[in-house]
Amino acid sequence: MEKTSTDALPLYKNFSEKQETICIFGTGDFGRSLGLKMLQCGYSVVFGSRNPRMSSLLPSGAEVLSYSEAAQKSDIIILTIHREHYDFLTELTEILSEKILVDVSNNLKINQYPESNAEYLAQLVPRAHVVKAFNTISAWSLQSGALDASRQVFVCGNDSKAKQRVVDIVRTLGLTPLDQGSLMAANEIENYPLQLFPMWKFPFYLSAALCVFFFFYCVIREVIYPYVYEKKDTMFRLAISIPNRVFPVTALILLALVYLPGVIAAILQLYRGTKFRRFPNWLDHWMLCRKQLGLIALGFAFLHVLYTLVIPIRYYVRWRLQNRTASQATSKTENPFNTSYAWLNDSYLALGILGFFLFVLLGITSLPSVSNMVNWREFRFVQSKLGYLTLILCTAHTLIYGGKRFLSPSILRWCLPSAYVLALIIPCTVLVIKFILILPCVDKTLTRIRQGWERNTKFSKSPLNGKTDI
Repeated sequence: MEKTSTDALPLYKNFSEKQETICIFGTGDFGRSLGLKMLQCGYSVVFGSRNPRMSSLLPSGAEVLSYSEAAQKSDIIILTIHREHYDFLTELTEILSEKILVDVSNNLKINQYPESNAEYLAQLVPRAHVVKAFNTISAWSLQSGALDASRQVFVCGNDSKAKQRVVDIVRTLGLTPLDQGSLMAANEIENYPLQLFPMWKFPFYLSAALCVFFFFYCVIREVIYPYVYEKKDTMFRLAISIPNRVFPVTALILLALVYLPGVIAAILQLYRGTKFRRFPNWLDHWMLCRKQLGLIALGFAFLHVLYTLVIPIRYYVRWRLQNRTASQATSKTENPFNTSYAWLNDSYLALGILGFFLFVLLGITSLPSVSNMVNWREFRFVQSKLGYLTLILCTAHTLIYGGKRFLSPSILRWCLPSAYVLALIIPCTVLVIKFILILPCVDKTLTRIRQGWERNTKFSKSPLNGKTDI
C-alpha cells in the first residue's frame, strides 16, 4: 500500500467544490508563514512579488506571480509589506477596485505617522475595501500552530461584508477574531503590539521604588549603624537578612495598595453623593492595575517564603546556635520554656501560613483560565472578601512578629523604627477605613448610591424602598 505523507494533507478540510483563492503581496517571513497556514487549511494561495523568479523559499503548492497578475487571481489581497513600500499600489488602482485589501503592517514606534497604516492605504486605493487584521500575531505563532502563542486577531474595517469575510478566514485558520469596529480603530490596533507591558509599568515602578527605599532603609539600620557605633562588620546581611526584610514588607504594602483605591473610591462616592461622576484619572488607572499589583505582591511573598526556608542552613544562624549551646553547657544553665513566647511564635507562623495560602488562592483565581469558570459573584467573593481576610492575616502576622518590641524605644536606631513598623501604616489604614465603611449606617448609604440614588438631586428615588426623597 502506498504511504500517504501527512505533511501534504491540510489541517482544515474545505468542503466547497472550488477552493477559495487568497492573494498575498510580499514573500517575507510573515507572508510565507501565513501562506503555508492557509494552504494547510484548504485555501489556494497565490503570491505577488516584485521578483517572482527569485522567490524560492515559498511553500510548495503556492503560485508566484507579479503584483498585477496575482491581484487578478483573487478578490482578497493580504499585504504583508511595510508601509514605506505601498507606493506601487497606486499603479494597480484599477485592478484593486472593489477588492478586499487586508493590511497586516506594524510600525517601529507608537504613533509613528499622523494616520494609521490602514487609513493611509485606504487613501492610496480609495475604491478598495481596506481591513486591518493579522498584525497582532507573528510568523512564529503561525508556524508553531498558534497553541504556543496568542490566538487573538484584532479586525477592523468600514465595510461590514469585507470585514466578515476576513473574520471567516481568521476562524478557518484556527485563530480568534475580535471585531474592533471601523477603520478608526486601526491606530489603536497598530499600537498594541508595540506596547511593552502597558498595565505593568506602574506596578513595576512602584514595587521597584519600594524595594530600593526599604533596602537602603535597612542598610542604614542594620549595617551602617552597627559599624558607626559598635565597629561591627555586618555586610553579610546584604545577601539574606536584609532582602528577607524588604520582600515581605513590599508584599504587604502592595497587597494593601490593591484595596486602597477601592476604599478611596467609596469615600469619593460618599462625599459626592453620587456614582455618576468620573473618578480622577490617576484613580482610574490605579484601579485598573490592581491585578498586576496583587500578582507582583504574590511574587514578593514567594521570595519571602523561600528566603525564610534557608534561614536554618545559614552559617550565621548555625554559628549563633552552636555558640549559645556551648555557652549554656559551660555555664551549666538552661533557658526555661516560655509558654507565652511559644504561643506568640506559633501564632506568628500560623498566621503567615494561612495568609500565604489565601494569597496564592487570590493569585490562582486571577488567572483567565480560572476566572472564566466562575461567575461574577464568586469572583468578587474571592477577590474582595477573601482578599480582605488575606490582608488581615498578613497584617496580624506582621504585628505579632513585632510582639512586645513593636513600640519599644530600644528598637530605634537613629530614631528610625524597624521596617515592619513602616510597612503596617498603609495596611492598618486600609483596614480601619474599611471597617468604618462596612458599618450599617455607612454601608446602607453607600449601597444606595451604588444603586443609583443621588443625594444632591431635588427628587431622588431610592431603589431600596421605592420612595421619593425631597
